[in-house]
Amino acid sequence: MVNAEWPTTSPCIKVCQIDLDRRCYGCGRTLGEIAAWSSMTLEQRRAVNARVGFRGHREER
Repeated sequence: MVNAEWPTTSPCIKVCQIDLDRRCYGCGRTLGEIAAWSSMTLEQRRAVNARVGFRGHREER
C-alpha cells in the first residue's frame, strides 16, 4: 500500500520525450503508464507517483 499523501495528479511537466527504455524524460513514467493514466485507480496513480518521486507541482503565482 502506498502512502495516501502521495498526489494523484499527473507528474507530467510537458517535456514529452521518450528514451530507449520507453520512459518519459520529463515525468519518468513508462509509455504504458502514460497511456493507462486516465483509467488507473487512485491507488495505482499514487504508486506510479511514488515510483517516479513525484510529490506535486510547485504552485507558481
